[in-house]
Amino acid sequence: MDLKQSILKYTLQNAIKYKGKANPGNVIPKLIHEDPSIRKDMKQVAQEVAKVVQEVNKLSLEEQTNQLQELAPELLEDKPKEKKQLKELDFVDRKKGVIMRFAPSPSGPMHLGHAITGGLTAVYVKKYGGKFILRIEDTNPDNIYSPAYELLPKDAEWLFGKVEVWIQSDRLNIYYDYVEKLLTLAKVYVCTCDPEDFRTCVKEQADCPCRELTLNEHKKRWDKMFKEYEQGEAVLRFKSDMKDKNPAMRDFPLARINDSEHPRQGKKYRVWPLMNLSVTVDDIEAGMTHIIRAKDHEDNAKRQKLIFKALDFDYPHSYFTGRYKFKDLEISCSKTKEKIAEGKFDGWEDIRLPFIGSLRRRGYQAEAFLNYTKEIGISNVDKVVEGTEFFKHLANLNREILDKDTHRYFFVKDPVKIHIENTPNLSIKLKLHPEFPEKGYRQFNTSNEFYISKEDFDNLQDNHMYRLMDCLNFKKQGIKFTFISESVEDFKKQGKSVLHWLPLSNLTKTEVLMPDKTLVKGFSEPLTNNLKEGTIVQFERFGFCRLDKSEPDRLLFWFGHK
Repeated sequence: MDLKQSILKYTLQNAIKYKGKANPGNVIPKLIHEDPSIRKDMKQVAQEVAKVVQEVNKLSLEEQTNQLQELAPELLEDKPKEKKQLKELDFVDRKKGVIMRFAPSPSGPMHLGHAITGGLTAVYVKKYGGKFILRIEDTNPDNIYSPAYELLPKDAEWLFGKVEVWIQSDRLNIYYDYVEKLLTLAKVYVCTCDPEDFRTCVKEQADCPCRELTLNEHKKRWDKMFKEYEQGEAVLRFKSDMKDKNPAMRDFPLARINDSEHPRQGKKYRVWPLMNLSVTVDDIEAGMTHIIRAKDHEDNAKRQKLIFKALDFDYPHSYFTGRYKFKDLEISCSKTKEKIAEGKFDGWEDIRLPFIGSLRRRGYQAEAFLNYTKEIGISNVDKVVEGTEFFKHLANLNREILDKDTHRYFFVKDPVKIHIENTPNLSIKLKLHPEFPEKGYRQFNTSNEFYISKEDFDNLQDNHMYRLMDCLNFKKQGIKFTFISESVEDFKKQGKSVLHWLPLSNLTKTEVLMPDKTLVKGFSEPLTNNLKEGTIVQFERFGFCRLDKSEPDRLLFWFGHK
């Protein structure tokens, strides 16, 4: 491809889309999509894009449109975006809707992986109506993080909408009732064999000696699991087929003894159902209609199907998805928990973490995660995704949501004061949102002193014209700054770059916490003092930020994305 021509056409297209102002971050992905080989020269490409964007942004919207009409008229066509259709689920009762579930481990709060896998279930419940059950599977007393009982429902309500929370350790008597049914049906038995001896039976495809004992004997053994047997001496097994081709399916365990203290139940129980028993019972009790789960649970699905059949219930319609692995992001709850304990992170909402609490505080919207999930859909293909690419995509989806409603404000980081000679007093009126004047205006009264960022100050060159955005043009000559005009047309003819600015009076001390936990300090315009905590704004030419704390002497924002 002709790189310069491609840069120009995509810059013009982006400028027209955003009312005359192109953004390099929106141009580069289009170039990569057209020719992935440019990745190897990204530094040079980025410099060229920045140069073209600067030139294109000097043009009027009409001039931009005319140029694109000549260069690539097809890009002017307002083509409706083709939205990827969510695959229909089979056998949905359109009147009743669906009953579906998501079961994150109670080892910590939700992270990006939960947002994607649980989000897929959530979008189907929203599509068809029905019930979303958040199931906390806490039947292993040795692997529970107590705060998860509060963290998981909080994250789920925010991410997925209305959920019904089921906590398995509160339901043990229900599981015991089902065991009684299975015992009566002769579908389970209590095995007291040495584990090594049972493994030999599995290997030789031979029945365990406990298997054919009388029903009365197994009921006695079941009672003894609660009172007499020591931990490890007895296990409840499902009577499947010891000659099954898959060794994992041969008389698999359903319940065991565990004397550890449970974070929620204490020492109240010592016989704990294993996953295949508790999950099966819950799915039956809930009237589960459809299940979406990771494909590494295919064997568990087969086991659960056998239990359903033994109890004379129809198994829910099941779908399997591939593993979703982030190449350069750590989403392990256990590893993150260790680092929090070591003081390397401030907690689960540390801005550097890819956990839902942190991303929510940065201003990411639940809808953005669900839209991402819709695009992926149900696929059993494993995916490896780079974290940087994921966040670029997520930011694009989030921007589409925020862009309609967020007010624009000026923020100058690392401010440097400049005095521009011969500047008239001006009254500048700017829209809070460029496309919606009904949202209101901001008013600036200026004299001859302004703040600009240190970065812009350091890049000023002598005898070049610069423009304070939507305000005035000036030139730098040595240590002097001189007013030229207010005219946009003058700047378009010979201007070098547009600078962000603020007048000196009534400013708000503002700090922005960045994703690497660095703090950017500066000033924002007076109207930001009226913002409520939790409000998301767009600091022009800086990014979307969420007000995290409003204090008497400063505002602290969390940076979201460009």
